[in-house]
Amino acid sequence: MRILITGNLGYVGSVLVGHLRRALPEARLIGFDAAFFAHCLTARAPLPEHRLERQHFGDVRDLPGDLLDGVDAIVHLAAVSNDPMGNRFEEVTDAINHRASVRLAELAAARGVKHFVFASSCSVYGLADATPRREGDALNPLTAYARSKIATEEGLRQADLGAMVTTSLRFATACGFSPRLRLDLVLNDFVAAALAARRISVLSDGSPWRPLIDVNDMARAIIWALTRDESAGGRRLSVNAGSDAWNFQVRDLAAAVAAAVPGTEVSINHAAPPDQRSYRVDFSLFRELAPAHQPAMTLAGSIAALRDGLAAIAFADADFRNSPLMRLKVLEHLTEQGRLGADLRWREGEI
Repeated sequence: MRILITGNLGYVGSVLVGHLRRALPEARLIGFDAAFFAHCLTARAPLPEHRLERQHFGDVRDLPGDLLDGVDAIVHLAAVSNDPMGNRFEEVTDAINHRASVRLAELAAARGVKHFVFASSCSVYGLADATPRREGDALNPLTAYARSKIATEEGLRQADLGAMVTTSLRFATACGFSPRLRLDLVLNDFVAAALAARRISVLSDGSPWRPLIDVNDMARAIIWALTRDESAGGRRLSVNAGSDAWNFQVRDLAAAVAAAVPGTEVSINHAAPPDQRSYRVDFSLFRELAPAHQPAMTLAGSIAALRDGLAAIAFADADFRNSPLMRLKVLEHLTEQGRLGADLRWREGEI
C-alpha cells in the first residue's frame, strides 16, 4: 500500500507517520509539505520523517498529478490550520483548505487512488444549544477555517470521484504532545501556561463546551479511514471523530491541568461576554463504524504527556504565545521577512 500524506511536517502529521509505520509496516509512506513549520521541533528524538520512503516539498495548490501515480491512499492534512490563521489569511484559507483540497481529490480519482481521507473539523457546528451535535444536524460555521472545511466536504460530495472512497473526519479539537507541538490549542495552552507561569488564565467564563481528541487518537481514526470498506459508512462519508467522554467545559480542562501541575492557580473571567464557540458533539456514529479504532487516551494521560514532553525540552517560556509554537506567529514572521508572500507562497528561492 502506498500512502501520500499532505501536511506531514505539521502537528498531526509528525505523530501520524509513526502510527502508520507501526500499524501498516509494509506500506510505503510519502510526505508532501510546504515546510512552513518543519523547524518547529519540540522533541529530541529523530526526525519523524525518517519513517518515510520519500519527502516532497511544495505547495498543495500546485501538487503535480504525476506524484499520485501508484498511490493507493491519501491522507490530506495540509491546511491553514486554525481560526486565528484563517482570520488573518481568509482568502488564502479558502484557496488552500477548500479549492486545493477538491482539486487534489479530483486528481486522485483520475489517477486511480482508492481512499481519500480529509481532516475536517467539529468547528463546523459553531455555536449550538446543549444538545450534542450529530452529523445530520444544521451547521453553523463562525470562522473562515470552519467555512473552508464545510466547503470541502460539500465539494467532495459533488465532485465526480468515481469509485474512490472519501472519508471526512470531523475531528474534535486536537490536543496532546507531538514532535512538532502547537500551543495554539486550548489544552496545550493550559499546560504550557501552568509549566511556565504556574497560572492559567481562562479568558471566558469557563462554561463553553469543547470536544477534544488526542493527536494519537486522531492517528487511530485516520488509519481506520484509510482501510475502511465502503460498506462501513458509504462511499462519501462525513463523521464526527472523537469520543463522547471527551466533551469538556473549559473550566474543567483548566482544573484538570492545575491538578497535574502542582502550584498552578486558575483565574476565570466571570465578566467575559459569551463565547460563541461552544458546542458538544455526538460521536455515536464513529463508535458504531470504527469500534476497533476508538480513542484510547485519557484526559489525564494527554495532560501528563504534554507536561512531561515540555519538561524534557526544559520549556519555561512565559511568553510562548509570541513564539514559534504558535503557528500564526510563524507565518507572520515569514511574511515580515519577505520569505512568504501575502498569498502564503514561498518567494523564489526560499524553499
